[in-house]
Amino acid sequence: MNSKQPHIILKTNDLSIGYVSKKKQTCIASNINIELKRGELVGLIGANGIGKSTLLRTLTQVQNPLDGAIEINGKKVSDYAPIELAKVMSLVLTEQITSKNLSVLELVALGRQPYTNWIGNLSKLDTEAINNALDHTNITELIHKKCFELSDGQLQKVMIARALAQDTDLIILDEPTTHLDMYHKAYILKLLKKLAKDTNKTVLFSSHEIDLAIQLCDNIIVMTENQVVSDVPYNLIKQGVFETLFPKDLIAFDEKTGSFRVKN
Repeated sequence: MNSKQPHIILKTNDLSIGYVSKKKQTCIASNINIELKRGELVGLIGANGIGKSTLLRTLTQVQNPLDGAIEINGKKVSDYAPIELAKVMSLVLTEQITSKNLSVLELVALGRQPYTNWIGNLSKLDTEAINNALDHTNITELIHKKCFELSDGQLQKVMIARALAQDTDLIILDEPTTHLDMYHKAYILKLLKKLAKDTNKTVLFSSHEIDLAIQLCDNIIVMTENQVVSDVPYNLIKQGVFETLFPKDLIAFDEKTGSFRVKN
């Protein structure tokens, strides 16, 4: 008997990304064909300036693709109305929040905006979603604190809780470990791994923490100057993909340990 195929949450078909300005088109990457399956933790990695943020902005409709298509749950992203898209995809960005005077509870509750009425009243279902998000991220004891009182690590957990409260199939995070020390980098990525498993949501994040991504991710999307590839970490290691990320004169990838080292 064939095992049931995992549900594909996000899929791209021959996607090309880049910019259009003054009638000039600049392509950053093309022929991008990736599939994100339900319940997976997926890392997006690559060297600085390679186009990771551009890819995320394109996937999230912040900017238009140059060519190709993006689908979420089998429907083109461009066919979603904004309120519909907010019910299937949530974002955690690197930009600082503008209203740090909000309490933790108030900020997490903003994740329910796609579902509330025009007054913003919370239903019993909304409250349950908020409480579940607080529990999953272990921040229930912080609910009355103002966001300006939080450490960077605590604030990142609150932002993840807001995305969880939004209750979408797909959560996309742009460099969620920026400004965190090594312990909190590992903590946040392990939290994302647990959330993907426990909630069966698909979590896609961009990161420079390649070693951690190799250890924790179900799949990794690797952007290089020549291609965008997606596979399980073991296969990418065997294919030598990580060895192409950085100039070989300074940094080498150790296939046995699955980590990078500086050459002497």
